Amino acid sequence: MRILVTGGAGFIGSHLVDRLMEAGHEVICLDNYFTGTKRNILRWIGHPNFELIRHDVTDPIRLEVDQIYHLACPASPVHYQYNPVKTIKTNVMGTLHMLGLAKRVKARFLLASTSEVYGDPLVHPQPESYWGNVNPIGIRSCYDEGKRVAETLTFDYHRQNNVEVRVARIFNTYGPKMQVNDGRVVSNFIVQALQGIPLTVYGDGSQTRSFCYVSDLVEGLIQLMNSDHIGPVNLGNPDEYTVLELAQKIQALINPGVEIQFKPLPSDDPQRRRPDITLARTVLGWQPTISLLEGLQRTIPDFAERLGIPYTPMMVEV
Repeated sequence: MRILVTGGAGFIGSHLVDRLMEAGHEVICLDNYFTGTKRNILRWIGHPNFELIRHDVTDPIRLEVDQIYHLACPASPVHYQYNPVKTIKTNVMGTLHMLGLAKRVKARFLLASTSEVYGDPLVHPQPESYWGNVNPIGIRSCYDEGKRVAETLTFDYHRQNNVEVRVARIFNTYGPKMQVNDGRVVSNFIVQALQGIPLTVYGDGSQTRSFCYVSDLVEGLIQLMNSDHIGPVNLGNPDEYTVLELAQKIQALINPGVEIQFKPLPSDDPQRRRPDITLARTVLGWQPTISLLEGLQRTIPDFAERLGIPYTPMMVEV
């Protein structure tokens, strides 16, 4: 099968490319390298089944493909707030162009949406039926509302143009190949602990998150793409941890002597975030298999290697 992955040189995209290549597909990786990097897909450059195209999805492109995984968009607050107008253009214009391509070549289209469509949720955990509590004019709106519009476009192309679509709502995901400066809690804490500087916890650390290891997430995306269910479908790990608990786990795994430092909570930061994955379990037979401890133990050495910092795993139960 000939498969296009937009944002394929990014964190999740490159893991998806790995899985699709290992399965024997022809893969086209499309990326403008705003947050992606060639390093993530270096192993496939020169492979006869792999094609790398430097391209911005806000511009149209003509290709012949069977499936489109549309992941292109900066996903961390640091990156999507850097140029908020560009972020919403990526979500709206980029999605329009990829849906137009899917319509022309009759490809199946999967939108990588986000748990951010739920905003700061008033329902917990969040099922797909929940419409969300989103600030339309806040500093996170370029991403939150951008993804909500992307979902709207996807379903309208399905209803109006009979495009085969799938929508995945991705919750917090982590693993090797995350950018060291992406500003999300897992990468922040790992980098700070490796560098021996205080771990920064915003607020009192009581806000909760759920962390899905990247291989579990990629498996869910592939299962959704090849299923008969349109979605949206939540993909994430339902195990819930406070941000302070996460900091303490990473502290124990890397440097028990490093301090934890508390700072004011950023604007519009969600207080609770946890997926209801009943639908994914029911229609896909999917659920995460990697625990937070195991996932962190797989992730930390990759960060240490890229930072050039010696790391000896701490043999502790956390």
